[in-house]
Order: sequence, then C-alpha cells, then structure tokens
Amino acid sequence: MQHLFLKGKTAVITGGSGILCREFAYALAEQGMNVAVMGRTLSKLQEVAAKIDELGGKGLAVTADVTKPDEVQAAKEVINKEFGPVDILINGAGGNHPRGTTTKEFFEEGDIEDPDVLSFFDLKPEDFGYVFDLNIVGTVVPTQIFLKDMVGREGTSVINVASMSSYKAITRVSAYSAAKAAIVNFTEWLAVHFARSGVRVNAIAPGWFETTQNKTLLRNPDGSLSNRSKKVLAHTPYGRFGRPEELTGTILFLADAEMSGFVTGATIPVDGGFEASCGV
Repeated sequence: MQHLFLKGKTAVITGGSGILCREFAYALAEQGMNVAVMGRTLSKLQEVAAKIDELGGKGLAVTADVTKPDEVQAAKEVINKEFGPVDILINGAGGNHPRGTTTKEFFEEGDIEDPDVLSFFDLKPEDFGYVFDLNIVGTVVPTQIFLKDMVGREGTSVINVASMSSYKAITRVSAYSAAKAAIVNFTEWLAVHFARSGVRVNAIAPGWFETTQNKTLLRNPDGSLSNRSKKVLAHTPYGRFGRPEELTGTILFLADAEMSGFVTGATIPVDGGFEASCGV
C-alpha cells in the first residue's frame, strides 16, 4: 500500500540497524522517504542505508550514542544538511543487559549467598541505571533534539518503541520492565505537551519477536525453544513469535498523518494477543 503523504519526507530511526528497526527503515524506504538510521556501529548502519536506496528511498547512516546530547546534535546537523528538517522520529534504540537480569524468576532462600545466582540484591545501581538510561534517556535525548525540527509543522510525529513489559512486569528483567513502562508514560506526557504544536506522539508495543538481544533467552544452544519461550508461546494466543515485518503496518499508520492525524498519546500493541491474554 502506498502512503502518498510520506513520499519525500524525512525520518530518523535510532537503533536503526537492529532486527526490528531495519524493517521500519525498509518500510519507509518503500514509500520514497529519506531515512537516516542512527546507531553506534557504522558498518551495520551502512548496510541498512544501502538497502534503503535499493528500495526506492534515500538512506543515510549516522553514528551517535543516543544518551549523549552532543553526539545526537552532531548527527542531526549531518542529517539536516543532507535531507533538511526531520518530519518523523522513531525512537528504536533500547534493550536490556545481562547485569540487569536476575538468574531466577522467583527468589529462593540461599540465593543471596550463592555466587552462581544473580539475585535482586546483586543488581548494581550502575547496571540498573545502564538499562534505564539506554531506554529512557536514549528516548528523551533524541526527542529533545529532533523535535525542534517538528514544532509548528503539521504532520510531524514521534513514534516510541515500548514493549509488552510496559503493561506487565516480565520476570527476571526488572530494569528493562521499569524502563519500558516509563516509555508509555513519557509518550502520553509528550503527546499532551505538544498537542497544540502540530506534533503527534505515539508508541508501538511489540510482543515477542526473536532478536539478537533476546536470542539466548528464547533459544537453547542447539536452537530449540527454551523453557522461557514455551511459557511465552503458551500465553500468546497466536501461538508463535511475531515476524519483524508484521510491525511495519502500524509504523506506517502512525507515521501517516492522513491516516492517523487524530491519534496521539496512544501505545498500540502488536503482540498476537499476548497483552490481552491471562493465559487461562
């Protein structure tokens, strides 16, 4: 489906070389957009930018740490010089870290003394903070910088990436769950704050998709499903993981003001029914 409103407009995607975000980039490229993918590894970003060009868009790879304002500002200057003002920002950078993940789902007596168990009491402030900053600060900083291009221009929008853990605390990943819950709240706050400035702010909440980051949680070394995966699929009415391209329709809907011009402050689950199901 062609979204004529998007043709020729400029989008920035943070975390742009990730499994999910590169699919966002390709979907926008097919609409004839300028798409700047931002991240920390230039070679991966260049690979995505080249594919954007092949699909009919104009790609640009720019490096920046999303938690560092100076780096993001420098990236913005490069993007503005190449494409002009930014119309759409997708805050896709985020993730978890092993040091912010407990070994067990449930605390058991003796875990505190067990050197092989990372319990809640072993989560260091700097590790918890790393995960929180990557997701929250890594959303706030790019929004502050790129949204300046959007204020006063109708049809501009910010799309944040939330998670199923925004709604339900997922076991083991306390820092990640807390951060993604904050993304939903921040999306709502920002939508209200800029409601009279022409900028819409929404979020997408992916369900369970296999990515590089969660591979070791969802698969055993031999490639078979882990016990955690089996629990996830048992609570997903569709009975399978999502495919990255299944997120792109929602991204295009939220980006296209002719289709979603009265939608702001919304977080849309794309999850095969996971959020709606209690598992019984």
